[in-house]
Amino acid sequence: MSHYTLGIDTSNYATSLAVFHTAGEVVCAKKRFLPVKEGQLGLRQSDALFHHTAALPEMLEELGREFDLTQISAVGVSQKPRPVEGSYMPCFLAGVSAATAFAQARGIPLIHTTHQQGHAAAALFAAKGEELFRQKVLLFHISGGTTDLLLCNEVKEITTLGTSTDLYAGQAVDRVGVKLGFGFPAGVEVSRLAALCEEPIKPRSSVKGMQCSLSGLENQCNALLNEGKTPEYVCKYCLLCVADTVVKMTKAAQKEYPGLPVVCAGGVMSSDIIRAWVQQRLPQVYFVPGQYSSDNAIGVSILAAQEAGLWLK
Repeated sequence: MSHYTLGIDTSNYATSLAVFHTAGEVVCAKKRFLPVKEGQLGLRQSDALFHHTAALPEMLEELGREFDLTQISAVGVSQKPRPVEGSYMPCFLAGVSAATAFAQARGIPLIHTTHQQGHAAAALFAAKGEELFRQKVLLFHISGGTTDLLLCNEVKEITTLGTSTDLYAGQAVDRVGVKLGFGFPAGVEVSRLAALCEEPIKPRSSVKGMQCSLSGLENQCNALLNEGKTPEYVCKYCLLCVADTVVKMTKAAQKEYPGLPVVCAGGVMSSDIIRAWVQQRLPQVYFVPGQYSSDNAIGVSILAAQEAGLWLK
């Protein structure tokens, strides 16, 4: 017998909902980006919490017009950024509150997971369906708050193998974009502008083993702009530096963990520029569509089905 599960994710970027059918299909997904004032690089947590709280009832109503929510058998929610002790952001409280109320009103299981595990589950599902949930996988989670190379064991266990020692990739991309006048988050506009540059570029990345440093990337981009390079050139340079970082860290990981599949997740990894550069050098790396790569509740709904014993029994 197949079932439906609801996923709720309230990250620092977007409010998102998704319904998963345990036959192996994402039935519907809704996402609303949090509003950020022009020129700013994000929101205060109190503001993010307010926007999530305001958006969730409206989005649940919208979801209910497309899908009969009385069919939901379990609810999943991301309660914190990562599955490690001390990981916490107030913005996730809005999702936990809504998920708890929904589950208790319906008398159905409530599954707590994390934003990072949701990213992992969505990416693995999009890459190869249920197959990657049954093995160890190398996963890149690169967004505004992470630049992490992870070892995922069936998504339930996640070990950080490498990360940035300073600035995250998404922060670097957003800072370049906002400096050029784009709204936050700026990744989509940076990617759009980068695609217009046809000049060959040799990026300079700072990687030692499975650790990287990205603080110099912002300074490099500012220097290029001061030298008179076009915004298109600078955007492409920025993204290629991230891509080159991924390649070097992946090669280092593959020396220690040979033969494992490699999957890329996170909003930054939805860039066509990054995907093309990486796959030219590492053709076997999985990149997934933006719907599954950027912030979403799809993975949370999948994990709800798995943890509730409704999928992959």
